[in-house]
Amino acid sequence: MIAMKYTNICEGTFLERPNRFIAKVQINQREETAHVKNTGRCKELLIPGAHVYLEDFSGRMGDRKTRWSLISVEKGDMLINMDSQVPNHVAKEALESGKLCLPGMSGLAAVQSEKTFGASRLDFYVEDQNGAKGLMEVKGVTLEEEGVAKFPDAPTERGVRHIETLIRAAGEGYRSYILFVIAMKGVRLFMPNDRMHRAFGDALRKAEKAGVTVLAYDCKATANSLELGRPVELCLETCGNREQRL
Repeated sequence: MIAMKYTNICEGTFLERPNRFIAKVQINQREETAHVKNTGRCKELLIPGAHVYLEDFSGRMGDRKTRWSLISVEKGDMLINMDSQVPNHVAKEALESGKLCLPGMSGLAAVQSEKTFGASRLDFYVEDQNGAKGLMEVKGVTLEEEGVAKFPDAPTERGVRHIETLIRAAGEGYRSYILFVIAMKGVRLFMPNDRMHRAFGDALRKAEKAGVTVLAYDCKATANSLELGRPVELCLETCGNREQRL
């Protein structure tokens, strides 16, 4: 079963991004305005002339202000899904179907979205058939450099707080997980983006030492779908150490 399926996909050319919510695109030789479903920087993706795929909401606009939503973009021979709402859908389908097996848990009996823990809201609460309880936070990854997927592409204090919450949960007996959903195929490694936000990388390394399980998976991306793929190797070392190793 495919986790996320879009309808009425069309192709276009990216022109510019006046602000983080909208993009100017060319569709069928006409300039149009599209909603960008990702508020990250995405500067390495949204380059003038880039080939993009958009979902057409003609006939089902509802309260929408724009007819199109920008879904994915071609970067070289990669197709990268930019929809920041999709990683959670992908993760949920994989948890419920058993495609994503969580270390330390045996056969999930419950998967609940948006679980409040302390002052934070995490993406998932899970419980296995033996009663073990777990919490998971999901992060979507669109940044790729020379075959290496990196997160974040912009500073994220919220992301740091989520990791700190997972550390507290692990200390209270929960199985704790952070899943990086890499919205593309073709990467060989995942790393925290220390150059963009060292505090996030430091928090991630601290979390792993505290018992939080760090997972990274690539995705099978098509013009109109996205589903979880295979595990990707992790490298959580600091920039200097891993550059020496690589």
